[in-house]
Amino acid sequence: MRLVFGIMLLLVAAATVSADDAGTDQARRNFAGSVQLDYLALPLASGARDQAFDGATVEVSLKLAMDFGHAVSSNVKICVACHGLEAGMAFFDLRASDELNLRVGRFTPAFGSFPLRHDPANHRTSDKPLPYDMGRMVRFREWNQGILPAPWVDNGLEVNGTHFFEGGQVDYAAYLIGGPKASADPVDFDYTLSRSPERYYIDNNSQPAAGARLAATFDLDETSILSVGASVMAGRYDPEAQLDFAIGGVDAVLQIGGVFLRAEYLARRTQISLGDDPASKFRYGPGVDGRYDDVVVKDGFYGEIEVPVGRFELIGRWDGLRRAGNVVANSPLRSRSAVLRYTAGLAYRLSSGLRIKTSVEAYDFTDFDDELALHLGLAGPF
Repeated sequence: MRLVFGIMLLLVAAATVSADDAGTDQARRNFAGSVQLDYLALPLASGARDQAFDGATVEVSLKLAMDFGHAVSSNVKICVACHGLEAGMAFFDLRASDELNLRVGRFTPAFGSFPLRHDPANHRTSDKPLPYDMGRMVRFREWNQGILPAPWVDNGLEVNGTHFFEGGQVDYAAYLIGGPKASADPVDFDYTLSRSPERYYIDNNSQPAAGARLAATFDLDETSILSVGASVMAGRYDPEAQLDFAIGGVDAVLQIGGVFLRAEYLARRTQISLGDDPASKFRYGPGVDGRYDDVVVKDGFYGEIEVPVGRFELIGRWDGLRRAGNVVANSPLRSRSAVLRYTAGLAYRLSSGLRIKTSVEAYDFTDFDDELALHLGLAGPF
């Protein structure tokens, strides 16, 4: 019922837009969306359902934007994917100038390069890079997703802006948000608490997390553009506000004509709860100093190339994750674990933005058998 109600709500809003007289009000509103249906097969796996969301999944995005004039605008977005119905955004932008804008509400805070194009109609592969994975990687339960699943949606406020100069621009953002969440005595984030409306869209520990991003874009020549950026986010994630986390990342995108080269690196340091009896909770014992280490470090990267050939787009990607730190007693991971993935993809443009996506992914695990994943999907905007 929530799904039906949400879709009806946006459709009514869209109908209202269409019913407006052809004037300035109509030009200030925009209703858009995107859909991706993807089928994932693991031909070499036994018990594929236990390793990934295999089979067919759909991602739907419905967005309504309203421009109240030069200084005020708003956006509302509803998403439907593996996690069900969710409010992907609901915020106001209060704009003083290009260099100063205040965003208030529910939004994706500025972190990294990939989240800017996380919508499936805006990237050419069926799934996301491993550092930003949200449920489509093989063994995602054991790894507890990537580092910061995209899109990361949260409540808060953000100050951002753009300064243009001859030959490029500088973008900045700084924000306070509710931050990642977990239950009592956690050993990692609980992403269900962050995205589930049943648990309420509220801060679990009354302490906001803080973050910032700085990026620059340079026009190298008439057909080449270079963008570089750096992002940070830090705060506390447990209900008692005792456990810290910090995430940092750097990214670069080089466009040469229609060819794109992209690369990102992310790292997260997470303090974990040792509990009252760490000897029974964790697989590995204390260090030489007799103390249990309460820090886990997870980092990841991806490098990607996208080459257009007529209606086709050829994609190659190499990405990976590493994890270092103690694990709970029943975890299949070790104190140091890694996964590398090699992806070859092909996207075919049927018409306008509608594309058929297909890819082959080879997984190289340190703790599990290697796996092969096959994707076939259809994605496009409307």
